[in-house]
Amino acid sequence: MSARGFQFAIVASRWNERIVSALIEGAQRALKQTSADSDALEIFRVPGAFEIPLSAQKAAETGKFDAVICLGVIIRGETPHFEYIAASAARGISEASLRTGVPLLFGIITADNAEQANDRAGADQNNKGYEAAMAAVEVANLYRSFDK
Repeated sequence: MSARGFQFAIVASRWNERIVSALIEGAQRALKQTSADSDALEIFRVPGAFEIPLSAQKAAETGKFDAVICLGVIIRGETPHFEYIAASAARGISEASLRTGVPLLFGIITADNAEQANDRAGADQNNKGYEAAMAAVEVANLYRSFDK
């Protein structure tokens, strides 16, 4: 699977900055591992997970990207806020992908606590940013095969 010749966007939240930065690093590692061109990635930062879907849709609508990788972290708290944000982010990303026809990959960690979130943002291949970027490369290749 090769990322050569494809263009990618990452839309990542600034909330939970340290963990999201690890997700971005994981995504960059995956793209490098799959031979992405040095200028194949643009990163866009948004305040939180709620802002990811519309920003990802805007990136997709530019026509510049073969896939958009959505990265963030939502940690359960003591109020229902977690459920609202997680559901809105998931639904919004899915709907934006369907609307634009551009693959928008879901790399948002939804965790009960910070320990779970950190485990999903480690330096190994279980990093959700790495997984989302690998999926982006795979789907971009699949979409390109439809055009042949």
